[in-house]
Amino acid sequence: MPKMKTNSGAKKRFTLTGSGKIKRKHAFKSHILTKKTTKQKRNLTHAGLVSKADTNNVKQLLGLK
Repeated sequence: MPKMKTNSGAKKRFTLTGSGKIKRKHAFKSHILTKKTTKQKRNLTHAGLVSKADTNNVKQLLGLK
């Protein structure tokens, strides 16, 4: 059986933390920033974690499962 291929889109978007959780960036921070408030843009800066419901799917895309 051939090796599993890592999804290259997921490879660019997600990183693993030391404890095994999956880190992600927030959406809505790339363009059309003039109409968004400073507070909204600041809160989107910080990285978040993938929710428990999505971790199995993301791990499969990264070839970890």
